[in-house]
Amino acid sequence: MSLIFGSHPTVTPNKNAVLIKHVRAFVFGDDKQEKESGGGADCHKQSAGHWIVDSDIANPMSVYEQYRASRTSWGIDAMGSVVVEVELSNGMIGVGISIGGDAACYIIEKHLARFVEGQDPSNVELIWDQCWRSTINYGRKGIAIQALSALDLAIWDALGHLRGLPVYALLGGKTKERMPVYATTARPDFAKSMGFHGAKFPLPFGPAQGQEGMRNNIEMVKKWREAVGEDYPLMIDCYMSLTVPYAIELARRCEPYDVKWIEETLPPDEYEGYARIKEKVCSTLLTTGEHEYTRWGFRMLLEKKCCDVLQPDITWCGGMTEARRIVALASAYDIPIIPHGSSVYSYHLQICFPSCPIAEFLVMSPKADKIVSYFGNLFKDEPLPKDGYVELTDKPGFGVELNREELNLRRPYPRD
Repeated sequence: MSLIFGSHPTVTPNKNAVLIKHVRAFVFGDDKQEKESGGGADCHKQSAGHWIVDSDIANPMSVYEQYRASRTSWGIDAMGSVVVEVELSNGMIGVGISIGGDAACYIIEKHLARFVEGQDPSNVELIWDQCWRSTINYGRKGIAIQALSALDLAIWDALGHLRGLPVYALLGGKTKERMPVYATTARPDFAKSMGFHGAKFPLPFGPAQGQEGMRNNIEMVKKWREAVGEDYPLMIDCYMSLTVPYAIELARRCEPYDVKWIEETLPPDEYEGYARIKEKVCSTLLTTGEHEYTRWGFRMLLEKKCCDVLQPDITWCGGMTEARRIVALASAYDIPIIPHGSSVYSYHLQICFPSCPIAEFLVMSPKADKIVSYFGNLFKDEPLPKDGYVELTDKPGFGVELNREELNLRRPYPRD
């Protein structure tokens, strides 16, 4: 017998409540400006020569020789940023970001805005559920959820401004005073000198490069282990590029070099493959989740015992509303959460939960030789790591201000 006794009643905001008045979705004025701005929300929107797009990095397209030299050649940066503003009836504005470009703007302005405008920003669960249910027929993963993520983050930011509280206070407060941070970088030696608590570097070659590629991979692991010393944590990012046998062999060959974890070895829907690798590998931790979406995807990773650590991106996985559910779900399995990128958005989540032990920071300077803002010049005051830690202020919302004066943002689908 069903326990549903009727349709969900309409939620009417209180008479004197501050409501969400407008939702607006923007992109950068053009591709050139986005690159010159440091990529915005899309870390791969970089000029030629940047390590993250033009160094040897194994990826799903590495099997095609013509697309090996640069990741931009096959369009890793094709979608670009989306910036969402949620304006309240009292004039306060919240900002959220993701990737998805014009396509995400269309979804937000033409579809999702109807569930947001006129609603109380406190009703984040209701708004999220209606946006999720209404996009199931074409969504569930990818751009639709990235669009929802940006919108959700903007609502949390606006709610923080309305309440005069940082988002971490809305989520339950701090479990640690500051966040330790590791670096994702092309230069682990530089990361160590900057004070990061570990370094993750991209695997250069995949199965298509055969045994020579495998030998070169192991030579790089050896090189970085010797450069940083035996006790410094080293991790490897495989960016969905491997097969099950190759990943198992890679882990075996890395054993002498004490690799802390090997990340995202397979395409994200290869749940059975991840489970097989996990069964065979015990010399290093296995991590994934950067390209997974919503609690249903992460439930699959947990139930099938695919990994030791989950890595949702807060700007992609469904926003803060969904990310806190993912943390709660994972805690029941005693699986820690170390989000991908996300910068200030992940910091506010992680500082609230004991099961989030360390944060990731992508070193986005072209030569990986200095600390710069992960989101480029999108914000005036993005918190940056110092001596291996990030500290959050008590500013309301996410505590960052959109750099409107220097951004030439364009609204592709204006409605007002």
